[in-house]
Amino acid sequence: MNDWTTNRELHDGDHELEMIPKWSMVLAVIVFIAVQYLFHHVMPHSKQNQLPMRILAGYSWGTLLASYVLLIGYVSRDVKRRGMSAKLWMLLVLVMPGGIGAVVYFLLRQPILSRCPNCSTQINSTCNFCPQCQFQTAPVCERCFRDVRITDVYCKQCGHECGGESVPERLKAYR
Repeated sequence: MNDWTTNRELHDGDHELEMIPKWSMVLAVIVFIAVQYLFHHVMPHSKQNQLPMRILAGYSWGTLLASYVLLIGYVSRDVKRRGMSAKLWMLLVLVMPGGIGAVVYFLLRQPILSRCPNCSTQINSTCNFCPQCQFQTAPVCERCFRDVRITDVYCKQCGHECGGESVPERLKAYR
């Protein structure tokens, strides 16, 4: 572990792994075992000196296909969490060959929506203000209205002093 890795980052990574549904995990194990069966029992193996290559190929293809099944399971849950069309994206991920559909999904997916603490409107998690009630959800510079960290003394964009005025009362406890 690196020194700068926090417990929250570890927890967020664990949360992402929990996004993979159980059916996907079970199907991935079945696919891996099926590929091993295919490489070691179904395919003819007349030469005994090719056994190491057969084992390597079986594990490689089994891992690749099992990982693809886990990826499909992750996309099936993540697409719902982001409020996107589940049928369209699952069809795209399944139909496009070689995992290209999954790459397209990760490039084009919508950001995660969160709720405004004041009015419960769904907003982009990168928004600093709620578009419905103008509730400030994150600290911003008073002059240029760009993102600042709670611990910043000066705005990194315009150099304005980020005193106590730009930080809402509920966020001052984190300073």
